Order: sequence, then C-alpha cells, then structure tokens
Amino acid sequence: MSERAYGLDDVSVVMGAYNEVEAIGSVLADVDAATDGEAEVVVVDSSDDGTAAVARDRGATVVKQPPKGYGAAVERALAEASNPVRITTDCDGTYPMDRVPDFLELVNRGYDVVSGDRLYHGAEAMPALNRLGNRAFAAAASLLSGERLYDVTTGMRAYHEDVVESIRWTENTGLSAELLVRPAMRGYRIRQEPIEYAERLGETKLDPFVGGGEIAASILRVCVEERRRRRR
Repeated sequence: MSERAYGLDDVSVVMGAYNEVEAIGSVLADVDAATDGEAEVVVVDSSDDGTAAVARDRGATVVKQPPKGYGAAVERALAEASNPVRITTDCDGTYPMDRVPDFLELVNRGYDVVSGDRLYHGAEAMPALNRLGNRAFAAAASLLSGERLYDVTTGMRAYHEDVVESIRWTENTGLSAELLVRPAMRGYRIRQEPIEYAERLGETKLDPFVGGGEIAASILRVCVEERRRRRR
C-alpha cells in the first residue's frame, strides 16, 4: 500500500441503489457535508422511481445497470470509482456519513479495510430479527474463517484500492460478508470500527429469510474457498 497520506479528494463514496428516491438525496447531502464536497460519489442505479435523477442533481456519477442484485451493484460501484480510497455505504440513511473522515484517517494509519461495526453499540434501530441474524452471521464467519469478525454484513466500509482490485469477488447477496471475510483471511490489515446505526428511510427490499439464507451460504462458500487457497 502507498505511504502517502490521502485527503478527502482521494476518496470515492460508492453505493448501489434500487428505488431509494426517499432517502438518497439526504444521504448524498450528508456525504457532501462530511467531505466538503471533495469526494467522488458513484451510484450504480437500477431504479425506476427517480432515484437516478436525484443523485445526478446532487452531483453524483450515476451508472445505470439492470437489476442484478445488491452485490452486483456494489461491486460495479467499487470498480467504477477512480480514487484510491473507496468507501461503501447504503442509500437508505442508516449509516453515519459524518464518519467518512474518520475512516479515511484510519486508512492513512495503515489499515487496508475499515469496517463499520453496527453491533458494537447495540444497533437498536435495526429490527430485532435482523440484529439476531447479523450476530449469528458474525459468529459463523468467525468460526469458519478463524478470524474474530464482529459485523460481517455492514454496508459501510473503507477499502484501499489494492484490496478491491486484487481479489476476485464472487458473491451477490452475500457480497457484504465476502468483502470482509476474504481480506481478513488473506492477512490484510483490518480495523473494525464501531459506528452508530439509524433507522432506514423508505422500505426495505430484502426478505430477511431468503436473503439470510443466501448470506449464510455465501459465508460458508467463501470461507471454504479461502481455506483451500491457503493450502495451495
């Protein structure tokens, strides 16, 4: 990783969006305030409700993509970003964009991945079923990976570009877990940083049972693949 210190103009804040017209304007306003308008913002959008128009009005680069799922959108957004520090978030207003400078500072201190841990403070705004499921995902990922992982499905993380570009990502619904598990199992320097978590704006698009099963399967698959990789 480069020894240079990065500034806010070296940051790309990226997200996938699907019918988030109620929330995206507020999210992008928060990004702009946190970064003094210096960060690149990339939105990969599959919406039919005006989300893209709001994002463009707010100065984001909008990449249109047919609906392919959460992971396909976030992976595309990470790939479309042009800056060396890439910070993921969701478009639903749940993540604290005022922490972007803190995440950048941690990258400057040498961390390859800074992962926002929603569960540290309790995540009371999260539905109880989701909270229970996320704790179970973290426990399973920790057991299977051999690494202590606290919140594997968080949508807010900072990555140095080397991490994003050196790993082949394979998951879709489970991409959020894969984006932490693979770097952790490959020895990248990880910081799991406590963050606050707010109630979402708009309606959730993920079925907790179907989505939960897909995430669990992704965690198992990724951990098995990475263990095999270590043995080669």
